[in-house]
Amino acid sequence: PRGIRHWQQAAMEGDVESRHNLGVVEFREKNYELAAQHWMISVKMGYERSLDAIKQMFKDGRATKAQYAEALLGYRDAVEETKSPQREEAKKLGLAKRHGF
Repeated sequence: PRGIRHWQQAAMEGDVESRHNLGVVEFREKNYELAAQHWMISVKMGYERSLDAIKQMFKDGRATKAQYAEALLGYRDAVEETKSPQREEAKKLGLAKRHGF
C-alpha cells in the first residue's frame, strides 16, 4: 500500500512516528520480531509509545527480557541526550508544557 511506502521513506529519513507505525503494521501481521526491530529503533530515538509497545510485547511473551532491557536503556539514553540546562530551567519556570518541550 502507498501509505506504508510513505512511512518507509519517512522512517529511513529519521521520522520516529513513521518508524513506530511500521512496527504497528508488522505487529498486526504477526511479524513480532520485525515489529520489535522497528520499535527498538524509535525507542532509541526517545519515542515513548514504542517503549510501551515493547513493554506490552514483553508482558505478552512476544519479546524477551533482553529486548525489553535494551529498550529501557535505549529510551533512557535518548531522554538523557535531550536534556540541557535551558530545558531544565524552562521546566522549573513552567514553560515546558506551553512550548512543547
